[in-house]
Amino acid sequence: MDTKLTLKLNQRIIEKAKEYASNKKMSLSRIVEAYLQSLTSENDTSGFEISPFVKSISTGTEIPADFDYKKEYSDYLIEKYK
Repeated sequence: MDTKLTLKLNQRIIEKAKEYASNKKMSLSRIVEAYLQSLTSENDTSGFEISPFVKSISTGTEIPADFDYKKEYSDYLIEKYK
């Protein structure tokens, strides 16, 4: 049985989450439901993986707008294979 839930969130986070959901061709409700399911289920067998972006929304951690993930990854690989 589906039930309506109202949440108060930062508008910027909502916009980013909607864009993420759209890119994944999923509803935002489905993403939130799956995330809450993963939090409350010790033996989650759905196979649904929560992306780092969605996890960052849930923890309140923000990714800086100027974050250069390619540089960070490159630096990581250079350090890893020294």
